[in-house]
Amino acid sequence: MEQAQLKNIIEAILLTADQPMEMRKLEALFEADEELRPSQDNILQALQDLQSDYEGRGIELKEVASGYRMQVEPSNAPWVSRMWEEKVPRYSRALLETLVLIAYRQPITRGEIEEIRGVSVSSHIVKTLTEREWVRVLGHKDVPGRPSMYGTTRDFLDYFNLKSLDELPSLADITDLDKLHPELALEQEVPAAESDEASETSDNSNNSDNSDNSDNSGENAAIDSEHELTSEKVSETDELQDDENQKEPVVE
Repeated sequence: MEQAQLKNIIEAILLTADQPMEMRKLEALFEADEELRPSQDNILQALQDLQSDYEGRGIELKEVASGYRMQVEPSNAPWVSRMWEEKVPRYSRALLETLVLIAYRQPITRGEIEEIRGVSVSSHIVKTLTEREWVRVLGHKDVPGRPSMYGTTRDFLDYFNLKSLDELPSLADITDLDKLHPELALEQEVPAAESDEASETSDNSNNSDNSDNSDNSGENAAIDSEHELTSEKVSETDELQDDENQKEPVVE
């Protein structure tokens, strides 16, 4: 098979694939072509040629942990993302700090993460990381209680455009979690004191509104009762007047 034809075939495969393609998967697609079956070196050369062809364009050929994939060039992502109405997931600083510790200190237990951060790790954080398949249990530490030891997954590497953990930036370079990855929008965490104060203010406001509504209801009830009494008195007066008129003799 000509190298130019092989490059076109691999380009078409990568453009239609819904997940990264490993070398063994690419090779498996040519198994039926006994005489034209390309070698692994030929496939690798075609991939390298495609990477060169796409340099400086809107899309790129990227090798990540799970294989090769065609993707939007990161600088164009803000405009492309506007095609979808779904909102970007927002993650708390606590979650990102936990993820960083797992990535750089793996395998690591929940207790060791809490010791480094100085605060407890919420079960919701661990659940979110495992549900996103960024983190998995690698095993259990041989200590009393046998706590789980956590590490990152291939999906984690794929999401952050990494081929291996060796491509992680050094901890010295991570000075601001906001810049760790532009797609990870940080939630603004409200301090507990402010949250409690806001909750208390809200409760007081609701209680005040309920009290006002209760007072107004009482006043309205009193007014309605007074109107009823007044109406009854007027009605009685009219009846008495009619009786007196009937008793008066007619003078001719």
